[in-house]
Amino acid sequence: MNALICGSMAFDTIMVFQDRFRHHILPEKVHMLSVSFLVPEMRREFGGTAGNIAYNLKLLGGEPLIMATVGDDFAPYQIRLETLGIPQTHVHRIHGSFTAQAFITTDLDDNQITAFHPGAMAESHLNHVADAKAVDIGIIAPDGRQGMIQHAQEFKDAGIPFIFDPGQGLPLFNGEELLSFIELADYMAVNDYEAQLLQERTGLTLSELATRVKALVVTRGADGSDIYTEDRVVKIPSVPATAVVDPTGCGDAYRAGLIYGIEHEWSWEKTGRLASLLGSLKIACRGPQNHTFDRDSLATAYQAAFNEALW
Repeated sequence: MNALICGSMAFDTIMVFQDRFRHHILPEKVHMLSVSFLVPEMRREFGGTAGNIAYNLKLLGGEPLIMATVGDDFAPYQIRLETLGIPQTHVHRIHGSFTAQAFITTDLDDNQITAFHPGAMAESHLNHVADAKAVDIGIIAPDGRQGMIQHAQEFKDAGIPFIFDPGQGLPLFNGEELLSFIELADYMAVNDYEAQLLQERTGLTLSELATRVKALVVTRGADGSDIYTEDRVVKIPSVPATAVVDPTGCGDAYRAGLIYGIEHEWSWEKTGRLASLLGSLKIACRGPQNHTFDRDSLATAYQAAFNEALW
């Protein structure tokens, strides 16, 4: 089963400042801020919503198709996708641009200063859903604004069910635009902060929004997740992680589990539990794509967490 994943491909450059920002930022001088942080520890990670979701879905045995726009500097990521066996048919290079990238500096209190350059991501509207063949399900993850709007309509026109996952792109849209996405989508996934913003912008409660899709999924971190359907709310517990190392990419791992469960027509209970487990496995590793598992180890972890068979 092919899943078309519309979203960003990005490089994350993560730097650690071995002190606390508050020791170097003077409140009375913020109007003329000029600071420099020495960051002897630095790493570069493969990321982006589409890349992260595809990585997890491939580990599950799924067939992800990435639809994204990237820049001239994409070569290392290209090699990675080739190694993973993830097709790049719909990954298009925008010459003269950079691949989207985030530059994140973290201090000893886990405060972060982030600069994000969208680069080629802003041209995502140059891709078209109709160009992908034999697609069973899709997802619209954070991407260029125009591309997200366009791809939602194209999924609907093609009769392909899809998940609307606005993520950090949610503030780009007003209430009317968000309701338009929801009317087109079959499913929607947000975290608890995004759920609150969604309600404020649309003027509708989660229960009311859930009547407009087959399911509305709200993740709540360590408190698990809720899957709102038209007639009930399915409570999904979190899975205790072996270590809490890095939450980056946990939401994308969860969404890969949603896609897999929907593709295989699993119950919402089982789909949510798989998604929850994937988030737990990811958070125990640094970076969004450094965790790994196979079907046997996943089945063992699922059995231990929920006392039932996965496959």
